[in-house]
Amino acid sequence: MSQTPSIPEDGAPLPAPATNYFLADLPPEAELTAGLITEACQTLKRNRRRYLEERSTESLLRLLDGLGREWQSEDFPFRKMALETGPAATGFSAPVLASGLDTFFKQLTAANLEALLCQELGHARRLDDFFAGADESDPRRTALARGPELLAHVAPGNLPVPVLMEMVLGLLARSAQFVKCASRAAFLPRLFAHSLYDADHKVGACLEIAQWKGGEHALESALFAEADCVVATGSDETLAAVRHRVPAGARFLGHGTRVSFGYVTRAALERSPRETARRAAADVSAWDQQGCLSPHVIYIEEGGGPSGEAFASMLADELEAREKTHPRGALGAEEAAGIARRRAFYEVRAAHSPDTRMWASPASTAWTVILENDPVFQSSCLNRFIYVKTVAGVTQALQGAELAREKVSTVGLSATEAQAPDLARQFARWGAKRICPLGQMQNPPPGWRHDGRPPLGDLLTWCDWEK
Repeated sequence: MSQTPSIPEDGAPLPAPATNYFLADLPPEAELTAGLITEACQTLKRNRRRYLEERSTESLLRLLDGLGREWQSEDFPFRKMALETGPAATGFSAPVLASGLDTFFKQLTAANLEALLCQELGHARRLDDFFAGADESDPRRTALARGPELLAHVAPGNLPVPVLMEMVLGLLARSAQFVKCASRAAFLPRLFAHSLYDADHKVGACLEIAQWKGGEHALESALFAEADCVVATGSDETLAAVRHRVPAGARFLGHGTRVSFGYVTRAALERSPRETARRAAADVSAWDQQGCLSPHVIYIEEGGGPSGEAFASMLADELEAREKTHPRGALGAEEAAGIARRRAFYEVRAAHSPDTRMWASPASTAWTVILENDPVFQSSCLNRFIYVKTVAGVTQALQGAELAREKVSTVGLSATEAQAPDLARQFARWGAKRICPLGQMQNPPPGWRHDGRPPLGDLLTWCDWEK
C-alpha cells in the first residue's frame, strides 16, 4: 500500500506518489482544455488495450472484492481520509459518510458481483469468451459480450455511491472510463480511483477523473466525441442537455430525477411500531435524504393499532436519536432558509387545521416531520424533512402518488409476510421500479435494476456464434 495522499479539499494537489495522477488532482487554477481531454481519452483507450481488455473476470472480481474489504477497515488510509477530510469536502458528517460507505462496500464482494454477472449475462464468464448459458436449449449457439471501448460518466453532484457503482460496472465491462464530476463533487470518486490505482496500477491507468462546471461545451464535446457510451445521472434538464450533444454513433444512458416513498400497513404498525419508526428514520437520514431512493413521504394505513399521529411522533423521536449519533451535515444559508420557510408554512397550517401537525428539531433545521391526512404525494425539500400521510389503504396511497407515478423509483414496504406479495404486485403494476423492506431504501444490491433497466447489460454489445 502506498503512502496515503493528503487531500485538504477537492481539487487540491496530492503529494507523491499520487501527485496529479488524475485531472481532478490538478490545482483549482489549472486550466482544462479540449485538447487535454481528447489526449486523456486516447491515452485511456491505449491503456485499455494493453492492460484491461484481456483481463479475466476472475481477476477483476478478486480485485474488487479485496478493495471492498479494504474500504471497510478502520485502518485503510483512503477510508481514514474520507472520514477525516470528507465532511468539509462533501457536506456529510463523518458518521453519515461511514455508514454510507460501509453500506456500499459490504455489497462489493466477489459473490455478489458474480451473481450480478450471471443475472445480466446468463454466464459469469461471457465477458471472457464465448459461452452458452446453462438454461439455453441449443449448446451450439454461444455468445460473448463486450463493453464500450471508452465509457464516459456524467456523475451526479448529490451522492457519491451511484458513480462508484458505475465505475465498478465499467470495470467489469473492461471499458476505459472517463468520469466527469460536477464542480466540487469529485472528492469520493477521486479517492476511490486512487485506491483502485494503488491496488492495481494497470487497472488504474484505464480510469480518469475530472471535474468542471456543467455547460463547458468545449470540454464536454471533446469527451463525447471520443466516447462509445455516455452514462449521465442528474436532473431531467441535465439529461436533456447531454443527450442533445452526444454524437449519433454513441450510446446514451440517462438516469434522471426520481422520488421514492414508504408504505406501512396497519398490521405491521401494530406488530412493531417503534421498530417501524426506527427503520423509517434510517431511510430518511441515510445520505441526509439526498438520493433518489430516499423517501419523501411515508404512507400509514389508518384503522386499529397506533395512529398516524403516534407513528409521526415516534418517527420524530427516532430522527432526534439519529441526529445524536449520525448528525446531518451543515447546510448553506439558502437550504436552511428553504426549510425554515416550509416549516413556517406548516406551523400556520397546523394552527388552523386539526389535519396537520409538525414535529421539528429544536433550535436547528436538522429534521422535520409533517403529518397530514391529505394523501397527495408531496415532494420534500430533503435534508431530513419527511411527510407522514394517513390513508385508508394502498388504493388511496397510489391515487395520492399518481402525479409522481412516472418518477417513482423505490417503495419501502413495511407489511406482514402474508400481506407483502399482494402489495408488491400492486406497486409493481402501478409503476414502481423497486420494492424493498423499509429501512433498506438506500441499500440496493449490486444487481438492482436502476430505473428498471439492466445495470450492466445496457452497457454491452453481444456477438453470437452459431457453431
